[in-house]
Amino acid sequence: MEEYAREPCPWRIVDDCGGAFTMGTIGGGVFQAIKGFRNSPVVSGRPVGLLRSRGPVAGGGDGAGDTFLLASSQGVSHRLRGSLTAVKTRAPQLGGSFAVWGGLFSMIDCSLVQVRGKEDPWNSITSGALTGAVLAARNGPVAMVGSAAMGGILLALIEGAGILLTRFASAQFPNGPQFAEDPSQLPAAPLPPSPFGDYRQYQ
Repeated sequence: MEEYAREPCPWRIVDDCGGAFTMGTIGGGVFQAIKGFRNSPVVSGRPVGLLRSRGPVAGGGDGAGDTFLLASSQGVSHRLRGSLTAVKTRAPQLGGSFAVWGGLFSMIDCSLVQVRGKEDPWNSITSGALTGAVLAARNGPVAMVGSAAMGGILLALIEGAGILLTRFASAQFPNGPQFAEDPSQLPAAPLPPSPFGDYRQYQ
């Protein structure tokens, strides 16, 4: 089936593992950047080497406006450093977790392809369920059953959506584009008759 034309099984494991690591690292980096920026502690507003203002500031004492501006700039830079630290700490871990899931899923999928001798949605659904069960084995049988159900349902939704999109695309373009034939392979067309007659009559 065309919708299951994927990489051969030995290389499929490496391909899925690398793709899952990339996706987890990028997605986890974006999420951790936002989370680290929001959760970074706010620095105190105590003045350190401030140029105090000459006059009183409305709503505060002498030089309160300058102190606030310096604390705000320090707070943003501190949050940015916290965001970068969170990305460097957590993004590779999330990428590794995704890579473990993708590699285990591909290994089970290739095993099912070898045993059953064909590729269909049931291989992916079963692989997702078994992958979830194996990864939750340390938490007990109840967690394994729940994780297996979630993995199977998730892969069933993904496979169903893929099949629907493939059928919808094939219904929109049933015949595909028509390509012109190679001009070098076409037979030679006869030339129109010359108004001066055949050249051989002048020989």
